[in-house]
Amino acid sequence: MELESLGAYLKNRRDRVTPTDVGLRTYGTARRVPGLRREELAQLAGVSAGYYTRLEQGQAGTASQQVLDALAGVLQLDPAETGHLHNLARQPTTSRLVRPRPERPHRRVLTLLASLGETTPAVVLGRRGDVLAWNRTGHALVAEHVDFDAPHDLARRPSIPRMFFLDPLTRDLHCNWDELARTHVAYLRLTAGRYPTDARLAELIGELAMRSSDFARLWAKGDVADCTVGTMRLQHPTVGGADVDYQVWLQPESPDHRLEVYTPNDTASADALRLLSDQVADQQEPEVALSKAPQHLDR
Repeated sequence: MELESLGAYLKNRRDRVTPTDVGLRTYGTARRVPGLRREELAQLAGVSAGYYTRLEQGQAGTASQQVLDALAGVLQLDPAETGHLHNLARQPTTSRLVRPRPERPHRRVLTLLASLGETTPAVVLGRRGDVLAWNRTGHALVAEHVDFDAPHDLARRPSIPRMFFLDPLTRDLHCNWDELARTHVAYLRLTAGRYPTDARLAELIGELAMRSSDFARLWAKGDVADCTVGTMRLQHPTVGGADVDYQVWLQPESPDHRLEVYTPNDTASADALRLLSDQVADQQEPEVALSKAPQHLDR
């Protein structure tokens, strides 16, 4: 599957902005486009209609930062969407997909994960949402039906996006699945803009688009978002209902890797997490599922 182009993204965003949104009058005339016309966007951004048309068609070469910022302003893009626009503009017109080396978590991330013990559920995620490591409470919270040692094996390494859209048990776990699904897709699109030649990422997106109508529908919307904080409303098969916040810690040495930490939102949820932690402790000594392969970063 080919990842997104600058022109496709510009058209998607242009279709979402109405003349009223930007203060233009239409005088009741019939319009054949759902949002702004090309010439309207060009005029508001201070570029020629011909240049903008070539830009959307991928024939204008590299756009300047000033032009991109002007277009982002008219299209009312937020910081994550604007960053995505710049990432797409930096892509070469012809780029070949390459298969990166398997991701390995940085030792500092693993040390931080281990320092949390088992009272705080946590998971280390790679750029494509693969589980690189987790503590036992994190595993029990988000994927207790998956083998705890699966991150050891590259062939079985859990993929959160794949589980989210293709695994019924994961879907049943999340009471606010629709909200979280939109976030997962929007973050995958942001990642695709950062890494347009990542063959593994392209394969993941293509697989999900083929196998999940929900993913295909959300991907077609073109939304972009950075996934850093949010709320998961869970109906856990072992401890029942839990309202849990997730927050992401990023590491300078491995910016693609996210340590996702889960904390309760209320007393009942705190009790549920405590019960989960106690059950994990009863089963065996705390440990962290780490990859046993040599450490290296996937840049």
